[in-house]
Amino acid sequence: MQHALPSGQRFKNTFIGDKAFYRTVLVLILPVIVQNLATNFVSLLNNIMVGTLGTLHMSGVAIANQLIFVFNLTVFGAISGAGIYGAQFAGAKDWESLRQTFRFKVYVSLAITAIGAAILFFWSDKLISLYLTGEGSPADAAGMLEYGRQYTRIMLFGLLPYAITQCYSGTLRETGETLPPMVASVTAVLLNLTLNYVLIKGRFGFPALGVKGAAVATVISRFVELSVVALWAQLDRKKFYYMKGVFRSLRIGGALALNIAGKSMPLLANELLWSLGITTITQIFSTCGLMVVAGLNIASTITNMFNVFFLSMGSAVAVMVGQALGANDIQLARRQVWKLLFFSVGTCVVLASALALSAGAIPNVYNTEPEVRRLATAFIRTGALYMAFSATSHCCYFTIRSGGKTFLTMLFDSVFTWVVCVPYTYFMVHHSGLGIELLYLLCNLTEVLKCSIGLLVVRTGYWARNMVQSEVRSA
Repeated sequence: MQHALPSGQRFKNTFIGDKAFYRTVLVLILPVIVQNLATNFVSLLNNIMVGTLGTLHMSGVAIANQLIFVFNLTVFGAISGAGIYGAQFAGAKDWESLRQTFRFKVYVSLAITAIGAAILFFWSDKLISLYLTGEGSPADAAGMLEYGRQYTRIMLFGLLPYAITQCYSGTLRETGETLPPMVASVTAVLLNLTLNYVLIKGRFGFPALGVKGAAVATVISRFVELSVVALWAQLDRKKFYYMKGVFRSLRIGGALALNIAGKSMPLLANELLWSLGITTITQIFSTCGLMVVAGLNIASTITNMFNVFFLSMGSAVAVMVGQALGANDIQLARRQVWKLLFFSVGTCVVLASALALSAGAIPNVYNTEPEVRRLATAFIRTGALYMAFSATSHCCYFTIRSGGKTFLTMLFDSVFTWVVCVPYTYFMVHHSGLGIELLYLLCNLTEVLKCSIGLLVVRTGYWARNMVQSEVRSA
């Protein structure tokens, strides 16, 4: 007769991994954490440097970055379908199919870049103006529009290198190789920081270009990042043998292309709709005043520094769970998810506490109005309060995605945003009569609901499926 395990032992078996498990997790996420920390730290310093030019400059650039954020997330969504297959092909050691998934990523990235560049070139003014309808002087709104326009026009040249970099970095991560993307990113962000210092205010004899200098620095750094990761992947044939001959043929097997497209389209639609939903929510909050735009910009920049850990955990979920599914070890995949979730949430509780305690001090480094700093502090504390819930939702998202349940992923993410978050935020902002600090706190309650739904879906195990075992592929 088999006896039930004590509750403490059951908890340990379900949520706590062994040393080998955490060693694997850390190998996967530490380079991603370093990469994301460097990126976000430079974003913080850039934010501060642009902010020294004035609140209008900082807000104009922040609004422009909201639009570029939509492009970035659309690229991520478009190549994510191929990434699901890539992780499982790596687990199955099917390298030719992995090369074909990379080609698919490149093709779709080229198409999205062309569309995104056209939209930002022809309609950036109208899109930026959507964020300038709140309380504030018309002169301030006009200034934000002009600085946002200047920044966007130059950033158009950085769209393509960004997109192709994601193709390389994603494929390397799917095989467990996180070092080259990290080195490329850290190199780029350090260069970006240096060029910002030189070009924004005009140092060492260079002209003071203001927000244009920030954009030029970012574009140059993106070309450098692409050069590092692409040359590393293509020239180190011994380590990255699966990239050998990746451009010798432009072919993708018809059946595989259709299967990837079938998975990619929901993810592309999801990331596009989700990012549009987030920017729409920001636009709704912006109707509360131009000061709110600046406060949200500072808060998001600082909060993202602390969110790096749980955002990086998505890579561990995608690789570890995806490769287990590709190796047809369904039970291992299901066990790993709960351990990854617990590790992510537990760490985020500590990080959120540190963020909440420092929320009142960090905004003081900005050269802006006291009201903007006060609002930023309130928004940061709200972000800290909900961080553990966001971490749970994030892990659930990558878990559902890893098994190829992309339509379910879209329902969980973007459909939830548009059906629940956007209408709820709009109603609260326009009809509750509450102050912006309390509004922001209450509007983020939707993250608790999303977290609960995600846990229920993960628990069912419906997502756990080996896709590559039964795929029909051409050599």
